[in-house]
Amino acid sequence: MLTQTSQKEAVHLPQTLEPRNPGMELDLDWVMRATANRSAIERRAATLPGRRSVKKDYQAAWLCRAITCIDLTTLAGDDTAGRVARLCAKARQPVRADLLNALGMDGLKVGAVCVYHDMVATAVDALAGTGIPVAAVSTGFPAGLSPFHLRVAEIEESVKVGAAEIDIVISRRHVLTGNWQALYDEMRAFRAACGEAHVKAILATGELGTLQNVARASLVCMMAGADFIKTSTGKESVNATLPVSLVMIRAIREYFEETGYRVGYKPAGGISKAKDALVYLALMKEELGDRWVQNDLFRFGASSLLGDIERQLEHHVTGAYSASWRHAAG
Repeated sequence: MLTQTSQKEAVHLPQTLEPRNPGMELDLDWVMRATANRSAIERRAATLPGRRSVKKDYQAAWLCRAITCIDLTTLAGDDTAGRVARLCAKARQPVRADLLNALGMDGLKVGAVCVYHDMVATAVDALAGTGIPVAAVSTGFPAGLSPFHLRVAEIEESVKVGAAEIDIVISRRHVLTGNWQALYDEMRAFRAACGEAHVKAILATGELGTLQNVARASLVCMMAGADFIKTSTGKESVNATLPVSLVMIRAIREYFEETGYRVGYKPAGGISKAKDALVYLALMKEELGDRWVQNDLFRFGASSLLGDIERQLEHHVTGAYSASWRHAAG
C-alpha cells in the first residue's frame, strides 16, 4: 500500500534512468496468446478506489509525487505562444512557494510539458535550464490518418527543434483488423524517426473495441521499441480507465519478465482529481512496484489535475480549501 512509504521517500526515490527498451522481433505467438478476462479485470479495478488509504502527511507526499509525474498539457486549437509560456511557468513552479516551503518540497517540478509541434520551440525556450523535457504530440495526432511519410517527417521536425519526447498515435485499423505486422512495422519506423527522443505510443484504447485488443496492441508496440505505452489522446469519447490501465500495466509486467526491459505507462484523458491520481499511483505500486512510480516510467497526461492537487495541498497546510480559480494552470 502507499502508506508504507515515508513522506520524503514518496517524492525523492532515486531517479535512475533505465536502459531504453530496444524492442525485439515481432513474436506473433506471444501476441496471440494474450487474452483479457473482462469480468475479472473489472472486479479487480473496482477494488482500487476503496483501498486508497493514504491520509495526512502520506497523502501530501504522494500528491507531490503525482506532480512530478504530470505531463502538463495544452493541445487546443487556440494555443498561443503566450499560453504556452504561462504553462511552462506553471511547470517550473507548479505549487505556490509558501506551500512547498511548508511541505519541505522546494524545487518540485512537473515531469514534462506536452504541446503540438508548432509550440515546441516556444516551450523549449521557456524551459531552458530547468531540466523539464518538452513532449510533442505527433503522427497526425489525434486520428493518425495523415500520409505515412508525413507522420514520420513530423516526428523528425519535432525532434529537430528540441522535443525530447514524442507522443505518437498508432493506426487503429491495424489493431481492429488484426494486422499486427503492420502495427509493428509502423511503430518501428516511428521509433527510428525519434532517434534519441523517447517515444510514447498512444493506443487510443477507447477505439480499439476490446480489452484483448488493448493487451495485444500493448505487446506489439513494446516489441517495436516503445519507451512508454499511453492510453489515449484525450480526444476520444472514452479515455483512461482503470480496467484498461490494468490490462496495459500487466502487459508491461509480462514484457519486463520476458525481456528485462522496463517500459513506462501514461494514462491520459479524464484524470482531473487528486483522488484519481492517488488511485493510479496505488495501482502502479501494487502491480509493478516502487520503481514504476517514478517519472521516467510513469506519467499522467493532464491539464487540470495539477490545480486540484494544489488545492488539496493548500488544505493540508492551512486547513482550508481555496477556490479553484486561485490555482490556474497558467
